[in-house]
Amino acid sequence: MLMSGFATFLGIAVVIGVVGYRMFRSGGDAAPREVTALLPKGAKVVQTAVSDDRILVTVELGGSVEIRAFDIKTMQPTGRLRFATEP
Repeated sequence: MLMSGFATFLGIAVVIGVVGYRMFRSGGDAAPREVTALLPKGAKVVQTAVSDDRILVTVELGGSVEIRAFDIKTMQPTGRLRFATEP
C-alpha cells in the first residue's frame, strides 16, 4: 500500500513538473521585431492572415494576385505564390 501511494505521488509530481517546465520555458524572451516589407509600385495589400508559424499577405499587382508568406518569429520571407490566368 505504501509503495503504490508513493508511485502515484511520484507520477503526479512528474506530470506537474513537466507541465510547469513547458509553461515557463516558452516565455516571451524574444523582443518583438519591426520589419518593413517593400512592395512594388502600384501593389495593393488585399488581405492578411496569421497561421501557427506564418503570416500570409495577399497582394494585388497589375490585375494579378500573389500571396507572400513570412515566418512569424523571424519575419523573413518564406515563400511566394503567384496566380495568373491561362492565355
